Amino acid sequence: MTKVLVVEDEQHLADGLRFNLEAEGYQVQVMDTGEAALEILKSDPAAFDVMVLDVMLPGMDGFSVMAEMRGGGQFVPTLMLTARGHPADVLKGFAAGADDYLTKPFDLAILIARIRGLLRRREWLTASLNAESTLSPASTTPTGQDVFKFGDKSVDFDRLELRVRDQVFPLTLMEANVLRYLILHEGKPVSRKRMLEEVWNLHEDTDTRAIDNFIVRLRRYIEEDAAHPLHVRTVRGVGYRFVAIPGKAG
Repeated sequence: MTKVLVVEDEQHLADGLRFNLEAEGYQVQVMDTGEAALEILKSDPAAFDVMVLDVMLPGMDGFSVMAEMRGGGQFVPTLMLTARGHPADVLKGFAAGADDYLTKPFDLAILIARIRGLLRRREWLTASLNAESTLSPASTTPTGQDVFKFGDKSVDFDRLELRVRDQVFPLTLMEANVLRYLILHEGKPVSRKRMLEEVWNLHEDTDTRAIDNFIVRLRRYIEEDAAHPLHVRTVRGVGYRFVAIPGKAG
């Protein structure tokens, strides 16, 4: 049975989520603090298939919980609930490692659909782990896996993994989406504003520096020297440009 962890301190909302998710056939456990959620996740990282995490919690807020989870190597798919629908808050959640978000008040049917979407993604990833792949640049492999190889590095968008020689770095869904977007526009300058609109679907006036947080993390994985990047380059006054093979593009 699919197990859902709900982290919500508003009792009526937590009870409603439990009732409706159990009616959908899920097994639900509710925590009312971020600290309690982290404790149970640390004791058994594979205990849950998906998490619904409120941002406004007593003590440690949802952003901090999310960041600590991802920093500790826990990648349970997570939907964040927030009463703060400003794009900056949405980006903050994605930057912390969230896979999706929903603004309160929300339609229950939409929340359940979002959870199902995260679970489907998890199933696809699990299935892909059992499939052998032939790495090919900027293409889908014969096994159906979406893999891009550049130099001694490869990114597997199905598994959400970045391989650098003998090291494997797990990616959050949003990190993978940012990298995919840059790869699809290889060699071309891509503005921060355009990335906000086309990767996150945010069209309001938003602090574009949020994009930089993702770039910093990707550079730590990809670059030999993150201070002097060769693959993910800064285009001053514009944004970024991805270069697969340094030396072949400016």
